[in-house]
Amino acid sequence: MNRRRFLTRTATLATGAALAATGAFALSPARNRYYSGPPAHNFDGTRFFNPGGAPPKGFGDLLKWQTGGGRTKWPDGIAITPVKPAPRIDDLTITMVGHATLLIQVAGLNLLTDPVWSLRASPFSFAGPKRATAPGIRFDHLPRIDAVLLTHNHYDHLDTETLHRLHAAHAPVVITPLGNDTIVKDAVPAMRVQTGNWGDTLAFGNATIHFEPCHHWSARGTRDRSMALWSAFVIDTPAGRIHHIGDTGFDKGRPYRHLPEKHGRIRAAILPVGAYEPRWFMRDQHQDPAEAVEGFLLSGASYAVGHHWGTFQLTNEGRDAPLRALSAALQAKGIAPDRFRPLAPGEAWAIPA
Repeated sequence: MNRRRFLTRTATLATGAALAATGAFALSPARNRYYSGPPAHNFDGTRFFNPGGAPPKGFGDLLKWQTGGGRTKWPDGIAITPVKPAPRIDDLTITMVGHATLLIQVAGLNLLTDPVWSLRASPFSFAGPKRATAPGIRFDHLPRIDAVLLTHNHYDHLDTETLHRLHAAHAPVVITPLGNDTIVKDAVPAMRVQTGNWGDTLAFGNATIHFEPCHHWSARGTRDRSMALWSAFVIDTPAGRIHHIGDTGFDKGRPYRHLPEKHGRIRAAILPVGAYEPRWFMRDQHQDPAEAVEGFLLSGASYAVGHHWGTFQLTNEGRDAPLRALSAALQAKGIAPDRFRPLAPGEAWAIPA
């Protein structure tokens, strides 16, 4: 094995999903195998991009991070008490399963975000980030799932094993940005998938789903970087609007600034608060808790749920570091802690009206 192949394999195995999906050392491919369409404001004909935003880091920076130390050791396992949700909720309750997987029960609909019930968030069964907690809802205790909101294709967000199980048990519709439908249909051919670009909308039941921009990127391997789109969602329902982001960099507030004028009052925001250290490497693609608070204020949301922490160790910070950082950021802005809660697996929150 030559040196480049050895380094590539070592870096990939070192952090599993977080880096196996990064494509930070991607080679230039001949074509996009996920999506074919004309150039657009966020698509150059081969790859999607963040207009005016920073691209992900390259292979050299990846190796610098992986060999630079500073990684805090997480506990081997955290005990939790899984919950069994109600079959339906007329108002709005959000339950944390773990990482970016949440059950949104709103106005009679049951929605799952980025579902992962697998032991590892990784393309490998033997390596990559392993769960520090069991899922906060046992798979067999899920209520009937109507739709899956799939934000992008990194392994800690798009888990084909879980999609197989969901299709067999619930046959939900998957709603996802452009290109991810190819990945889903390749894995689960019978799965129903609806796609959109930023700015698109689709009707689902008594809700309207809006595809909104966020600052991130995508990859499943080393040759498909940014070939499938990433997206936030605004879910407009009779019980209020929900803004959900799976992953984003703060990007000068651009994922948030347009929301009040476009959508009006947002009842609940679901925002990532983890996987942000070291900042020199993660800043452009993963906001930290202080930036999540800034985004919350810019969006005008009444309440917020913090996710993307405490289940899979993807980056350097300790498991509880996002909780402390979020508490400090809320205090610095004079925001009551009961308005922005980082939910732990198995924790449910009936969002105030």
